[in-house]
Amino acid sequence: MRRSERKQSDPDLGVLTARLMFAVQEELFATMADQGHPDLRPQHGAVMAYLDAEGSRATDLARRSGQHKQVVGKLLDELEALGYVERRPDPADRRAKLVVPTERGLDMMTRSDAVLAAIEERHARAVGAGNYAAFKDAFREIVRRQRAWRDMMEG
Repeated sequence: MRRSERKQSDPDLGVLTARLMFAVQEELFATMADQGHPDLRPQHGAVMAYLDAEGSRATDLARRSGQHKQVVGKLLDELEALGYVERRPDPADRRAKLVVPTERGLDMMTRSDAVLAAIEERHARAVGAGNYAAFKDAFREIVRRQRAWRDMMEG
């Protein structure tokens, strides 16, 4: 069996993860467009998925999302121009800025949470709640262990 045939019949972790991510993003962003947020792109998820309703620092968003600060800064500029976030002085540190979702941003966050919950419920019904919970637990552990690789290499 050639490598390409094997990859298609038994995809590896990277391929499966990418397929899942892209399929979830496709449904999420299509649904968000239908619900009044047509200007969002999947890249914006690197900020919006990690943004706290009461606000977050850009450096924290970069760390949580695993994106470079410059990438997060560019996405914040776009999201600010689209009316999803605004930058305010951080009350805890006047030198720092806090990224705060606007009313539009909060609406998007609430709607996207509901869309993702519906996707998860659909999959849990399809494979059984116990199987889905076990899958998420195992996937969480795999993610944790894979991220630990980076720490081992740096340490």
